Amino acid sequence: MPDQNEYSGLAALSICEALLLALNDHKILPEHEIVGVLRDAATTHENAIGPQTDMEMHRGVADLIKRIIAGGNSVRRPQSD
Repeated sequence: MPDQNEYSGLAALSICEALLLALNDHKILPEHEIVGVLRDAATTHENAIGPQTDMEMHRGVADLIKRIIAGGNSVRRPQSD
């Protein structure tokens, strides 16, 4: 069963994704800026330093952010017909 930290992390991810989508929908930030924000976040985790257990977590976070970018989860891209 997930613990409170997992719930907190999933809630934060969902909230951030919703905010990024809203910023794009309302034309406050274009898609390339949103992707830039996500890339910056991934790079921050890739460049983190610390104990090995922390490094594994940072690598996992960076990988997840890269999958979000690749999947287009945080921007609504036009669908092909």
